[in-house]
Amino acid sequence: MPKKNAPVLVKNDPWLEPYEGEITDRIERFETRKKELIATYGSVRDFASGYDYLGFNYDRKKKGWWYREWAPAAEQLSLIGEFNQWDREATPMTRNEGDIWEVFLPDSDHKASLTHGSMVKVHVRTPHGGMDRIPAYARYVTQDEKTYDFTARLWNPDKPYQWKVKNFSGKEAYEAPYIYECHVGMAQEKAGLGTYKEFADNILPKIHEQGYNAIQVMAIQEHPYYGSFGYHVSNFFAPSSRFGTPYDLKYLIDKAHELGIAVIMDIVHSHAVKNLAEGLNEFDGSDDQYFHPGGRGVHSQWDSKLFNYGKEEVLRFLLSNVKYWIEEFKIDGFRYDGVTSMLYFHHGDVSFDHYEKYFRDVDWDVLTYFQLANTLIKELNPHALSIAEDMSGMPGLCRPVSEGGMGFDFRLGMGIPDYWIKLLKHKQDEEWNIHDMWGTLTNRRFGERTIAYAESHDQALVGDKSIAFWLMDKEMYSHMHKDHDSLIIDRGIALHKMIRLFTLALGGEGWLNFIGNEFGHPEWVDFPREGNDWSYQYARRQWSLQEHPDLRYQHLYNFGKDMVNTARNNGLVEALPARQLNMDEQNQTLIFERNNLIFAFNFSPTNAVPDYRFRVPKAGKYQVILNSDRGEYGGHDRIDDEMSYPTVTLFGEHFLSIYLPNRVALVLKRKD
Repeated sequence: MPKKNAPVLVKNDPWLEPYEGEITDRIERFETRKKELIATYGSVRDFASGYDYLGFNYDRKKKGWWYREWAPAAEQLSLIGEFNQWDREATPMTRNEGDIWEVFLPDSDHKASLTHGSMVKVHVRTPHGGMDRIPAYARYVTQDEKTYDFTARLWNPDKPYQWKVKNFSGKEAYEAPYIYECHVGMAQEKAGLGTYKEFADNILPKIHEQGYNAIQVMAIQEHPYYGSFGYHVSNFFAPSSRFGTPYDLKYLIDKAHELGIAVIMDIVHSHAVKNLAEGLNEFDGSDDQYFHPGGRGVHSQWDSKLFNYGKEEVLRFLLSNVKYWIEEFKIDGFRYDGVTSMLYFHHGDVSFDHYEKYFRDVDWDVLTYFQLANTLIKELNPHALSIAEDMSGMPGLCRPVSEGGMGFDFRLGMGIPDYWIKLLKHKQDEEWNIHDMWGTLTNRRFGERTIAYAESHDQALVGDKSIAFWLMDKEMYSHMHKDHDSLIIDRGIALHKMIRLFTLALGGEGWLNFIGNEFGHPEWVDFPREGNDWSYQYARRQWSLQEHPDLRYQHLYNFGKDMVNTARNNGLVEALPARQLNMDEQNQTLIFERNNLIFAFNFSPTNAVPDYRFRVPKAGKYQVILNSDRGEYGGHDRIDDEMSYPTVTLFGEHFLSIYLPNRVALVLKRKD
C-alpha cells in the first residue's frame, strides 16, 4: 500500500510504488526551481517575460530602442544594419551584469535610428573570429530569394493589429478537441507557397464546415529549410516569413477565432537547427551557450542541437517563447514536438516494456521545464491546450504537477496510426483480429487523456503512404470517377471510413486529422528538394478533387464531415471510454456503446448479417444517425436510415436486431 503522504500519482497507480521517491523528487525539484525564480524575478510569469528585456524593445520614456543580447563567451558585440550601413565598428554594445550586452539607439539621432522594417544583424566577435548573426529574440526574419541569406527586421508598424475577437477562451476545444492538423505553405492547390491570408480565407471555411474546433498549425516558427516541415527551427520568436508577415498570421488566428476555432501551434523546443548563420548554435563562440556541450548537445538522428534545460537563461528563453506566442499572437495552446526525445538521454530509442524504463536515463531538467511551462500556460489561459507528442507512455505526463505529473492535457496516441499501417501492410482483410483491434484502440493510461488519430503527417510523408494510398494506390489515378467500377476502390472507400470512425469512437478523448486525409488525398507530401528538382508538385493539397462532383473523393469528405459533426453533437470524446456489447470473430463484427450511442462495425469482406441481434444497455426505439453505407458516402444504400429499431426484452436484458452488411459501420441512438 502507498504511504499516506505519497504523491497522488502513486496512490492512483500501485505499480508506481517502487518509484515513489523519483516522483516525489519531481515535485520537490519543481517547487525548488519555482521558489528560486520567484525570489529573483517576482514570479514565473515575470521570469518568462525575457522578450520584454532582451532583443529589441522601445523605451517610451527615453524615446529610442534598446537592443540587448545574452552572450557570455563573446569578446564584443556590435549592432549592424541598414541604419549604419552595416558598419561593424559604428554601434558597439556594452557588456552589463549577467553577461547581457546592450546598446541604446535614440530617435533623436536620425543617422542611427531604427524604423519599421529596418534590416539588422549583430556582429559577434569571439576568440575564434567574428560573425554576423541573427538576434536570438528576433521577432521577424526574412530570407533573400536569391542568396537565401536570413536577416532580422525590426517589426514596429505604425498601428498595432486590431483584433476583431478580443477574448477567445477555446474552452470547447480544451474539453473536447477535434483537431485539424495543417501546414500553411502546402494548404493551397497551387504549385507554390500558400500564405497565412490564403489559408484564412480559403481553408478555414472548409475546416469549419467539417466541424473541427481546433487547428494544429505546423511550421510557424522560422526555419531556414522549407523541407524540414518546420522542425529545424532557427528563430523561435519569429513567425515564418515564407507565408507572410506577423500581421498576416494574426489575421489567420483572428479569422479562426471568429469561426470558433482554437489555434494550436507546433512548438519545437526539442531541438534547434545547427546552422550558424541563421540560428543559435555557437552564438557567443562557445558550444555550450544554449545547448549542451560536446556529444550531449547533438541529436545525431535529427542532425540538430539539444538545449540545456537546466541553465537559467535557456529556461528563460524557452518559457519566454511560450508566453510570447500566447500573449502576442493569442495562440490557444501548443503541441510539443519530440517529447520522448526530450525526456530521455537515449531519445526514446528503447522499448518501454517495463515501468523501470520510464525512470531510467531521464533528463530531470526537462521534467522541470515541462512542469514550469505547463504551469505558465494555464496561468496565462486556463483553457489553453498542451499536447505532448510522446510514444513512451511516461506515467504522469498528462496529470497535474501537484500530483507528480508534468501538466500536459493530452498525449498523442502515436501507436494507433502505426497499428493501422502495419495491419494494412501485413494482414489480409480476413486476418484482421477484432480483439487486437479493440485492445490497441482502448489501451491507454488511465486518467490521462489521449488524442486519437488514424494517420498524421508522418504517414503522409514520402517514404510512407497515407491510409487511402495503402488501400487504393495507383487505382486512385484511374478509377475514382463515379462511373468507373473498381473493387479496389470500393474496398478502399469502405475501409477508409470504418478505420477513421473506429479510431474516433474508441481511441481517445480527442480526435486529429491531417489536412487532406479526410477526403483520401491521393498523394504523399514531398517538399521541394534537390531530389525532386525543387518541385512543389507534392507540397500542396488538391482541393479540386474533393470539390469535383463526378469524383469519389467527395464521398470520403462527406463522411468525414458528418462523422465529426455527429461526434461533436453527441459529446463523444469527452465521455467515458466505450463498453463492449458484442464481439463476433466469425463475422469480424464489434458492437460497443459510448455516451449512449451504439456503434456497430462489420469488418468482414463477405459476411453481411441479416437480423443481427445484440444486447444494448437501455430499452427503447433506436435510429441510425450515421451510416457508412449511404450513397453520398460512396456506399451501396443497403440500409434504410428512416427505419426505427425497437428493443426486445428477454430474461431482463434488452436486445436490438438490425441488418449489418459487410464492410459497414453504423451509429445508432435511442429516440426520446
